[in-house]
Amino acid sequence: MMGENGLNMFGKTSLAALAALSLAACGGEPAGEAGGGKDVTTMPAAGEVNAYSGRHYDSDIALFDQFTEETGIKVNLIEAGGDALIERIAQEGEASPADIFITADAGILWRADERGVFRAVDNETLEARVPAAFRHPQGKWFGLSKRARIVIYNKEMGLPEGFETYADLADPAYQGMICVRSSSNIYNQSLLASRIAHWGEAQAEEWAAGVVANFARKPQGNDSSQIEAVAAGLCRLGIVNSYYTARFKGASDAEKAAIGEKFELFFPDQAGAGAHVNISGAGVTQYAPNAENAEKLLEFLLRDASQAAFANGNNEYPVVEGVDALGPIAAYADFKADDLPAAELGENQAAAVRIFDRVGWP
Repeated sequence: MMGENGLNMFGKTSLAALAALSLAACGGEPAGEAGGGKDVTTMPAAGEVNAYSGRHYDSDIALFDQFTEETGIKVNLIEAGGDALIERIAQEGEASPADIFITADAGILWRADERGVFRAVDNETLEARVPAAFRHPQGKWFGLSKRARIVIYNKEMGLPEGFETYADLADPAYQGMICVRSSSNIYNQSLLASRIAHWGEAQAEEWAAGVVANFARKPQGNDSSQIEAVAAGLCRLGIVNSYYTARFKGASDAEKAAIGEKFELFFPDQAGAGAHVNISGAGVTQYAPNAENAEKLLEFLLRDASQAAFANGNNEYPVVEGVDALGPIAAYADFKADDLPAAELGENQAAAVRIFDRVGWP
């Protein structure tokens, strides 16, 4: 249903029960306990907050409804792709009704910041909840969940002997083994951006060229396509985001569960910098008409119970320390993560795209 301002209006009746069940399943605290943040139930119950979101999960909507139940603040939701929402906010300018922009990659957060989407927020609660590596240094955006970009391998073929690091993906010993999606994908751009941050552009380009030489097939499809190809033995190794694997591991669908039995996860660089980690995140917009309510929503999403539910909705890891992952991905939560600041992924994105073009990564 559309409200007067043209935003999708999600009423609190339809999903309130789902929200309560989601939070209860996460071992969440009763309504009113902030789990390290402010007690939102003590705040004035009034107004609205307009959320532009590049995430498309019912679990997010359930949390928004729970927020409305506790605060009286209605969440008006617009959903679209991250880049499309950035363009929309930029075109709307000072008249934009957007209060908070939510998206699923640090590279998109960087693009939004470059277009002037965000305002700086000085909020001690948010800073205390989100580790420094997963928030903008000036408070323009804050991580809400995280995932690792990892390697999977065909169980029957096994992990190739000596394979340990991201650098090994470019080793000629693994020629013809790798499946991965297109370089136009933001997840691959962020992965290469992290290599630039660690190694410099010259070494990162040499690595990208080596990975191209090791392709088992031309990049195609999404991360699920890489998982299916590895399970089918079309390639021995695949590069995917960790949350995609949970869609197969222990799936209720028999066909997907069977695929999940044919591959295993490997987190590279455990003896070094750690596995590359990316985030979903959000920030208050530059011209937010309801900026205070936007901060309240951010605080709510960073409570312990909300964190568990938010991350679990897409099989991700909570960004707040001490909150456990749920679901199939919980079995793979004990790994060393790269502490490279997420902000650097965006800063190196343009260089990553140029490198992909030069080395012929489609």
